[in-house]
Order: sequence, then C-alpha cells, then structure tokens
Amino acid sequence: MLMGRVEALLVGKAVPFTREGTHSAIAKRLAGSTVAVSTVGLQGDEQGDRRIHGGIDKAVHQYPSEHYPSWRSHVGAHALLRTPGAFGENLHTSGMTESTVCLGDVIRCGSVVLEVSQTRQPCWKLNDRFAVGDMALRMQRTGMTGWYYRVLEEGEMSVGDSFELLARPYPEWTLWRIISVLYHRSMDRGELARLRMLPLVPSWQRLVDRRLKEGEVEDWSGRLRGSTPSI
Repeated sequence: MLMGRVEALLVGKAVPFTREGTHSAIAKRLAGSTVAVSTVGLQGDEQGDRRIHGGIDKAVHQYPSEHYPSWRSHVGAHALLRTPGAFGENLHTSGMTESTVCLGDVIRCGSVVLEVSQTRQPCWKLNDRFAVGDMALRMQRTGMTGWYYRVLEEGEMSVGDSFELLARPYPEWTLWRIISVLYHRSMDRGELARLRMLPLVPSWQRLVDRRLKEGEVEDWSGRLRGSTPSI
C-alpha cells in the first residue's frame, strides 16, 4: 500500500545555538535529489546533543507538509514556514500524518526500509527557533509532532519517492493515539498498561512504568522550556 511521497530531503550541521553551551542542527538545508541513508540517518546530517537526539531509534525524522498551513494559523506567516525544514525534519512529505501512521509500521522508501519507532517529543529549541515562547507546548498539544524511524535496511531515497507500507503489526496504535495517551489522557491507567505492551523505546518504557508506579505525570518543564533538567 502506498502511503505518501517525499517532497524534500534535508540535513543539517550542528552549530552553536541560542543559549550558552548549546548546539543544534535544527536548521536543515536541502540535501539534493538523492541521499544515502544509513542506520544513523541521512548522509551529512548531524545532531547537536546526542544524548537526546539521533541514534538508532531517532535516525530519521519525518514531518508532514500538511501541518504547515495549520501552523500558519497558529503563529502567522512566519518566515520559517515558507520552505521545508522549519521543524528540523529530514523528510518533508505529503500524504501521511500522525493519524494515518502507526507505531511499528515497516515502510520502504526508495531502497531504504524504515520502521516507525516513536513520535517526536518537542523541546524548547523550537521556542527559540520560532521566537514563540510556547512553540514546543503548542506542538505537543496539537499532536503535530512528526515522527522518527529506525533504519532496518540501508540504501538511498530520492525526492519524489513513495512510501510503501510493508507491514503494520499494531494497526490499532496510530501515532495520534499514542500522543493522546502521552499528553492528553496522561493518567489513563488502562491505556498506559496497553501502551506498555508495545515494543517501546527504552525512554518511553521508563516513562510509562513511572506513571503506573507513582500515579503521576512527569515534569515536562525541562523539555518544553529548558528551565530544569529533562526527565
């Protein structure tokens, strides 16, 4: 089944960012019409803080072009929204959103085989990039987060390539449902228990286990505002 299409491929270099001692590669540039993709991401792409970005489970970030008009309604005709890459995505795409993609989907694009590993958990760097103080919180609330892939088979992908669904082991678990559990029904113990049965990335396993054990939601302030250490 065909799901969507690559509209742009983007990579970025890690450079000093807005706050002292921080680096980021969120300012992506067009990478050309064809890019090699390995288990650690697109050739030429970097991450500013490898503790929380990049790695096997966050090798490639996809963001739907469909969200750009919605963001213009939120923040106005922002200059960043005029071209692909506003959100630091590697794959700027059409035809796929968090409502049509499921956790664990196995997808071929070009000669690359990808597996949907997690949604993005927005952080304060979006606030600074857009000069909108609550941009990360807005992304979290709206669910327009995009998502990450791990790379199962290395290869190449090109602008114009289609996304072909190869396997969908968890059809009831759209990314939007996961976002809802994480941020809107945050202490729905039944949904948390069901979510925990999925092959979650380790950080999500710890998050769900903590909520079930302690009966409360973790502090998001560090991630969303950069004011305290992230949990």
